[in-house]
Amino acid sequence: MHPNIIKIQKEIEPLRQEIINHKIYSVISELEDLRIFMEHHIFAVWDFMSLLKALQINLTCTSLPWFPVGDPITRQLINEIVAGEESDVDANGEIKSHFELYLDAMEQCGANTKPIHIFLAELKNGKSFNKAFEISRAPATARDFVHATFETINSGKTHLQAASFTFGREDLIPNMFFSMVNDLNSTQPDQVSIFKYYLERHIEVDGDHHSHLALSMTAQLCEKDEAFWMEAEETAKWALQKRIDLWDAAYAEIVKNKVAA
Repeated sequence: MHPNIIKIQKEIEPLRQEIINHKIYSVISELEDLRIFMEHHIFAVWDFMSLLKALQINLTCTSLPWFPVGDPITRQLINEIVAGEESDVDANGEIKSHFELYLDAMEQCGANTKPIHIFLAELKNGKSFNKAFEISRAPATARDFVHATFETINSGKTHLQAASFTFGREDLIPNMFFSMVNDLNSTQPDQVSIFKYYLERHIEVDGDHHSHLALSMTAQLCEKDEAFWMEAEETAKWALQKRIDLWDAAYAEIVKNKVAA
């Protein structure tokens, strides 16, 4: 493994551990808690696809006439992940993106999907991100999270997009969260089964294979440019910190809701 990859992994480890051991996981014990979590997390599920598509646009040929672009292994990685994320199957064998599957899980759970639907509808109608967020009344920290992602996307720097994707979006949900979801599903499968399937499918599709290739992609894009490596490290830290901020906000709302109940 490239020594600079190892260096980044070492530098971001405290942030990774903060996410893995975040207090939000211990406070989610009821369906209402899970709903609040999902209402925040859905925005991260959505903008992940935009980050992935930015990499596909920059690292593969998406224009006409077609020409082979970039490294073929990287092309394979990006196209494979796009196919898995954008055109997977649900528990009934129907073709759906992971975003659409997550929305199904929210609907089944009783979570509020109006903000994300309104947000996307306003964007499609030509509204700015700020206006769409304002109209949809999305959680403030979800707005910050999306803005940070799109700042990386709009930089046009593929090594930063790759760093955010590789280090900031890896699966960091601990076993205790899966245990909690399994417990809820055992007593209320009619409300949690789709979310349980989503988590299992997400892990199965991503896997170690994609993680290894993503690390190689980042190393290839940074190559011997030390400035690129420094920027990649800062972007990785920033992406993880934004995830922590999102979790902090969801935790605060869950606790506030429990106190008010």
